[in-house]
Amino acid sequence: MSDPIERSGLRPEFWKTTPLERMTQNEWEALCDGCGKCCMNKLEDEDSGEVVLTRIACRLFDDTTCRCSQYPIRHQFVPECISLSPKNLDSHLYWMPETCAYKLLRQGKPLYDWHPLISGDPQSVHDARVSMQSRTLPEFEISEDDWEDHIIEEPT
Repeated sequence: MSDPIERSGLRPEFWKTTPLERMTQNEWEALCDGCGKCCMNKLEDEDSGEVVLTRIACRLFDDTTCRCSQYPIRHQFVPECISLSPKNLDSHLYWMPETCAYKLLRQGKPLYDWHPLISGDPQSVHDARVSMQSRTLPEFEISEDDWEDHIIEEPT
């Protein structure tokens, strides 16, 4: 039986040999581990610039699948949603979770064992309890004044 990566048309371990800027669109998209943390609302300290994640989900976030419910047309509903690309990666990395593959690779770090590209299983991110699956609150139910009460801890 062939490797799931090979069946997908992706080169084995492409992330170890290909710079982010040279990845194909399929390779770039495959780096997303499906944790959903980038779809959580964030708080930024005005003085220090420190960014923390909350468990307050974007209104388009599907808490069951950990995916955007309107991904192809999300900017129609959430104009400020970031479309991460090799061209804007460096200016947006500070918003990304510490476990994000794009951030890890830019920093020269390896992917975690639970990353679907390593494990071969998209469920591994959820099994490792890294994802936001079934752990979020909808943004329309929580006053922005109360977001600080819902900060999530990130590994350092």
